[in-house]
Amino acid sequence: MTETDAAALGRGTTTADALRVYDDLPAVALDELLGSWRGSGVPTGHPMDGLLEAYGWHGKRFEGAEDGHPLVFRGPRGLFSANPALVPMGLVLRLGPRLRPAPVAAVGRRAVALARTRAPHSRLRAVEHRGVVTATMVYDDLPIADHFRRLDEATLLGVMDLRGMTQPFVFLLHRET
Repeated sequence: MTETDAAALGRGTTTADALRVYDDLPAVALDELLGSWRGSGVPTGHPMDGLLEAYGWHGKRFEGAEDGHPLVFRGPRGLFSANPALVPMGLVLRLGPRLRPAPVAAVGRRAVALARTRAPHSRLRAVEHRGVVTATMVYDDLPIADHFRRLDEATLLGVMDLRGMTQPFVFLLHRET
């Protein structure tokens, strides 16, 4: 897959097409995830499309297999990690599109800042997903697993699997140097 293909995914597609691309990609080893990653959603019609970006999501950081920061945000004083356990996922999934407008997102960004943490809130594991064992970020406090496949040396395609969610949330991670 080329950078142009990653850009095409970033412009949007269907969930089915995103999963077809995902299924054709190679697995990711756990150590390949270590470091900092800038994230961006893949618009598929999911209720969370554009929501993380509206709230200042920057990406993810993996300091080690036991020390993952699944929600890294941009704030006025730089990057910070937020505790995902404080995110009301049921509400987010029910109200997703209504939480994106700028006035609502401005309040949401302040709420995210209150969830600031230095502690890791996820771990990396090799998990079989869609028939392939690949690196997966398992959240400590929520029934969420983010499964990764490699688009290229610096880009991953991620699929967020949340218990009870009817359609996965699809996103890209770009390695930061």
